[in-house]
Amino acid sequence: MTPQTTDSSNQHIAFIGGGNMASAIIGGLLKRGLPASQIQVVEPFAEQRARLAQQFQVEVSETAGASLARATLVVWAVKPQTFRQAAEQSRAHTPAALHLSVAAGIRSSTIAGWLGTERVVRAMPNTPALIGQGMTALFARPAASAADRLAVERVVQTTGEYLWLDQEAQLDAVTALSGSGPAYVFYFIEAMIEAGTDMGLSREQAQQLAMGTFAGASALAHEATEPPEVLRARVTSKGGTTYAALTSMERDGIKEKFMQAMHAARQRASEMGDEFGAA
Repeated sequence: MTPQTTDSSNQHIAFIGGGNMASAIIGGLLKRGLPASQIQVVEPFAEQRARLAQQFQVEVSETAGASLARATLVVWAVKPQTFRQAAEQSRAHTPAALHLSVAAGIRSSTIAGWLGTERVVRAMPNTPALIGQGMTALFARPAASAADRLAVERVVQTTGEYLWLDQEAQLDAVTALSGSGPAYVFYFIEAMIEAGTDMGLSREQAQQLAMGTFAGASALAHEATEPPEVLRARVTSKGGTTYAALTSMERDGIKEKFMQAMHAARQRASEMGDEFGAA
């Protein structure tokens, strides 16, 4: 998406939870020009509160209070299992705010019920947001206006790319694909490093080669006009080394097993909505 300048007029953003994702968004907002005085964070852990205050010079409090009434946007960056309790503590102070949740699994209808408002947007970001290269999928409830959606875009685009979904159920698939996706990449990088060391490379050499290969291949796939299967075929000469590796993977059903793993992740995302969003 095309980067936008953060509109700081009459904007006050409150973060409930101050972990990695909140930090990524806060850092992006500050870089885009939102004054630190217009950001506040509710974070229960003292060590994290101290880090946020030192790193960003934003207002940080241990518990939700009346100061939340200033917020035009509340970003819910809490663990799914603690969302309901946090919502109960904050609800009375945020009836007029737009709410953006980055918590996995908790459905927007549940969030709306907990907070007493229909102006709710769900997001599924991923950890590359920490370096401004994240991928975030978004779903808005009908009560979220065009202006609300634009406000959300101005926030999430500070961490990378984004896309809107028409159906909330698709967020479970997004969680399995891009939300958990960085871990899959790290998993394959680990395997490539271990194989490289088994074949006589030093760990440092294998790591540099594996990471450089993933970065380069991803960049090529992003820039290319052809689909990944065409790019793969171009480096897979029959009878060659790549052919031997891919034939081994196909024989062992690696693709099917990987797809099964992603379906397991999607199923767990759906279960979390039932488990942590129960009334």
